[in-house]
Amino acid sequence: MGPDITERLRARQSEMIDQLAALVGVESPSSDLDRLADCAAVVSEIGEKVMGAPPDREVVDGRIHLVWRFGTEVKVALIGHYDTVWPAGTLERWPFAVDDQGRATGPGAFDMKAGIVQLFHAVACLPSPDGVTVVLTADEELGSQTSRRLIESVAGGARAALVLEPSARGALKTARKGTSMYEVHAIGRSAHAGLEPEKGINATIELAHQVLTVAAMGRPEIGTTVTPTVASAGTTTNTVPAESVLHIDVRATEPDEQIRVDRAVRALAPSVPGAQLRIEGGINRPPLPASSSAGLYALAADVAGALGGRRPDGVAVGGASDGNFTAGIGVPTLDGLGADGDGAHAEGEYVVVSAMPERAALVAGLIWAVLAGPDS
Repeated sequence: MGPDITERLRARQSEMIDQLAALVGVESPSSDLDRLADCAAVVSEIGEKVMGAPPDREVVDGRIHLVWRFGTEVKVALIGHYDTVWPAGTLERWPFAVDDQGRATGPGAFDMKAGIVQLFHAVACLPSPDGVTVVLTADEELGSQTSRRLIESVAGGARAALVLEPSARGALKTARKGTSMYEVHAIGRSAHAGLEPEKGINATIELAHQVLTVAAMGRPEIGTTVTPTVASAGTTTNTVPAESVLHIDVRATEPDEQIRVDRAVRALAPSVPGAQLRIEGGINRPPLPASSSAGLYALAADVAGALGGRRPDGVAVGGASDGNFTAGIGVPTLDGLGADGDGAHAEGEYVVVSAMPERAALVAGLIWAVLAGPDS
């Protein structure tokens, strides 16, 4: 594939923007199955139009995961998702738009609907897509509970997994921390807060003890963060709370650290006399180490040079993706191949629309280089 692929994709830029507008225009919050189904229909339609084939629909617990299979062997797995973190109704106050700086905005534009559009056009530019499988899921933002098995099944044995999550301001993501998620439920006993509080067992006080214990589990000097996040307790302001819940976000660069924190969380013990604890959750995604991406990152640099572009930067990030799963089963994985822009999960996330053809060309060239290379 020669440098002309970038020019051919630049000729499609208006089409790509229109397709991004169509995807952003169908809200797809991870928790809303009906809206996810509506978005899946639009994703399927655009994918079929651009790549020339309809997807298979893999439905798990009401969630529709889309799979395009080209050929009989999976050599390159392209991974992405169409669910977003934005609640229904966000589009009413923040509609899709392209500003005078050439930045496309709207809920989910950067993370990661632009990546989906770029993926489709990259595959469409290949001399042959045989050996490519595309997986677009509906629950990545929730930890991929219903899609993990599909992702690992499809990618297992592939030469490469290329993840179309957004870039880090243009940089490819060469390493990611592993993630764990927990809920700590403190169980107490209710009582009237004014008449006889001494008869209650205060679940809020118990939770306060647990927050401090949990916050001390991190080892940020080696990249392990243990962060108490959402907490809730009680039912009314004049009642000793009988139950409280704490959510915990854990990030680690090493599997051993995930295991250490997991054991520590499960060993939590009550501090308030009579209180009980119930622990839910666990290790979700293993780390994506730099060793998993090194070969593909070097290949991406060569491809960028051959296309007349500059060598992309590579960065390690704290966020996790489905690339953690593919790396975890031993498949070489490169992430952050999606949109150039900024602001994932933040109000005002944006995509640099002039970079969409270049990013798609890089992905196409990388796919073709892997397909044309020796068997791994």
